[in-house]
Amino acid sequence: MRGAVLYAPRDVRFEERDDPTIIKPADAVIRISATCVCGSDLWPYRGADQVTGPTPMGHEYCGTVQEVGSEVRSIKPGQFVIGSFFASDNTCPNCQIGYQSSCQHAEFVGGAQASLLRVPLADGTLVATPGVPSEDLIPSLPSLSD
Repeated sequence: MRGAVLYAPRDVRFEERDDPTIIKPADAVIRISATCVCGSDLWPYRGADQVTGPTPMGHEYCGTVQEVGSEVRSIKPGQFVIGSFFASDNTCPNCQIGYQSSCQHAEFVGGAQASLLRVPLADGTLVATPGVPSEDLIPSLPSLSD
């Protein structure tokens, strides 16, 4: 698959990357429909934050579930989902009071500016829409993942 990778300030390359796979039983793999550039992507791009090596870009995204791990219960292949930049289990005390970005088991999700994305803790991280949104609505949905 192809994806955006930041190598150094002002050096973004669109290149071949390995397709993501299920690594942990709570993972999902989604096909990206829309993604966006977050303000936090711009800090290393501009050189304000250090770039320590090639970094797959993108963490605000939506798309269609392709595959789920054996422990995923609420998310199913074929569903359209919106994801968060932090993977959260949605069961720990912090998540239960609405602070998913402070989840005790949080994992950063990166690499969404690509065709496919592995999402850890899929049940707590991905929110399924009631159906597949219309094509004109999809570009606005990644803003909900921030």
